[in-house]
Amino acid sequence: MEKLRIVFMGTPEFAVGILDTIIKSNYEVVGVITVADKPAGRGQKLKYSAVKEYALANNLTLLQPTNLKDETFLTELKSLNANLQVVVAFRMLPEVVWRMPKLGTFNLHASLLPNYRGAAPINWAIINGETKTGVTTFFIDDKIDTGAMILSKETAIGPEESAGELHDRLMDLGSEAVIDTLSLIENGKVSTTIQVDNADIKTAYKLNKDNCKIDWHKSASEIHNLIRGLSPYPAAWCYFKDNGEEWNVKLYDAKVMAESHSYSVGQIITTKKEIKVAVQDGFIQILSLQLPGKKKMAAQELLNGVSFSERAQAE
Repeated sequence: MEKLRIVFMGTPEFAVGILDTIIKSNYEVVGVITVADKPAGRGQKLKYSAVKEYALANNLTLLQPTNLKDETFLTELKSLNANLQVVVAFRMLPEVVWRMPKLGTFNLHASLLPNYRGAAPINWAIINGETKTGVTTFFIDDKIDTGAMILSKETAIGPEESAGELHDRLMDLGSEAVIDTLSLIENGKVSTTIQVDNADIKTAYKLNKDNCKIDWHKSASEIHNLIRGLSPYPAAWCYFKDNGEEWNVKLYDAKVMAESHSYSVGQIITTKKEIKVAVQDGFIQILSLQLPGKKKMAAQELLNGVSFSERAQAE
């Protein structure tokens, strides 16, 4: 049995949950690597990553390289004398970094690999209407999310579950997977499975403005999956047009109403309490949304101050 000396690499809140579990499981974390501080918000103040906040609060040795091949950083990393590196939601590592520790470098990915390699696995699993997903640990190689798999854990996706809700559950499941992986490595019991590529593998593409826009000509279930798969961030969006005005609107919560109707696709229908948009096979009832310059609000709250004409359209 070999005592582990771990360097942890990560950036967002998802990674914090894993790091916290490693610490609370009494593993020795000799260093934490995260991104450099970035200006954010109207005042462009420097913003710390969630992992940096955690590392500072827990007095962990912290490195924030801007260049992972920089000789000064590599010297500092080597001086930590780690024998294992754990990566969660960080960035692609150069070979000189991932080959450095004796026991290797493993990554936790929030999908059942080889499916959903890439930047947004949680979102795309929901957007594509998957009924199950999970997490996978694997040893890093020179490509993105393609290394030899160590173990995976599976979970069902609820029919109304949002990306935010699934994110939190996968953080807990990922924590279990990382601790189990550490135990296998510590006890010299790791066996790996090589990922096999095939034409049916689905990719977790980076999210952008175009692939987050709602196409109201798609089916109600596809639109519903897009909305919940992008909630709460970055949020599905569309235009509301009425009386010569146009608003860029974010939608956070919706439900499918499977009804036949004679409305045109995209037509907005409102009552005093309800906003719904006509689609080919029913309606999408909008439960919460955000207009430009406004806070996120329930549909009924919006209707208390805004009224739509019969010509209102979602595009």
